[in-house]
Amino acid sequence: METGIRPLSLGEILDRTAFLYRSNFLLFAGIFAVYAGLLLVFGLAQLGVTSLVNFAQAAVAVKILLVCATIAEWFFIIAAAGITTAAINRAVAWVNLGQPATIASAYKSVLPRTGRYIWLMAIMYSMIGWPVILLGVIFGGVVFSIPGLMSGHIDANNKGTVITLLAAAVLFALCSLGWFVYAVIMGIRYSLAVPVCVMEDLKARASIKRSILLTKGSRGRIFVLFLLVMAIEIGLSTVSQGFLIVLAIKHHGQVGPVAQSIAQIVSFFTNSFLGPIYATGITLFYYDQRIRKEGFDIEWMMHSAGLSAPQEAAVASIMPVPTTSEPLPGTESAHE
Repeated sequence: METGIRPLSLGEILDRTAFLYRSNFLLFAGIFAVYAGLLLVFGLAQLGVTSLVNFAQAAVAVKILLVCATIAEWFFIIAAAGITTAAINRAVAWVNLGQPATIASAYKSVLPRTGRYIWLMAIMYSMIGWPVILLGVIFGGVVFSIPGLMSGHIDANNKGTVITLLAAAVLFALCSLGWFVYAVIMGIRYSLAVPVCVMEDLKARASIKRSILLTKGSRGRIFVLFLLVMAIEIGLSTVSQGFLIVLAIKHHGQVGPVAQSIAQIVSFFTNSFLGPIYATGITLFYYDQRIRKEGFDIEWMMHSAGLSAPQEAAVASIMPVPTTSEPLPGTESAHE
């Protein structure tokens, strides 16, 4: 199998991403289905709870409990995202270098470092999302200060209330746009952190610092990959969730729990299908940057020819997990 161990242009990276995705679709989709399944379970559970409890009429204690449950849910989602992304990156690394890979071996190789990947994702999410938390606190304070808003009975004749609502909405929209730009910039800077953590066995903060260094010179190309994947996801999500939009318009925003449950199930399949695309491209960018900056292609060819020992974790850790009790040559560091 031809590998991508040479400098690649943006077009070649995109072509190889599509090739690896098509030729290993069941492998990548199967790995990501674990994360998509967790989202489905949480989504259906949340839908069931909200169907039984009318949030507007619920007591304050119930509202607080639901908010706490949502926060806990996000912690589980972040943890699952870290493990799944690491498994995808490991599988892409194997198939890109012509090594065998399975769903079980990908997860087996990353589970010993579960805490590290969760901590890495937590740091990245907090660094990218702290403006949203601050914005939510400020906007929440404004909402609670408006009489009748929480109970759904707003005095539309009160000009002060209307002006406050409009000003808060405009400010929230502008701040959200600013945060989106900030999130994209920071996300690109951190985009190689998980592949670095997986392939080089670095700790979380060291992986983030190395990602910032490796992405220099290619952040524009990574941004193009991000735009393409986002366009694909938006397009397919619009098509797959179109019936829900039609129902919402037809029933004035009121959609029944059955339709919402169907939408959650459809989202499971779209997430499983589309989730691995960006991770595949990012892993290829990781190798491309290492080749351009550090000559990883020469290092890998020497290792493959048996001319050098796999001294770096970046070489040793990409070998697949052995299926027998005896370790394969050069794989010892993968199980440390």
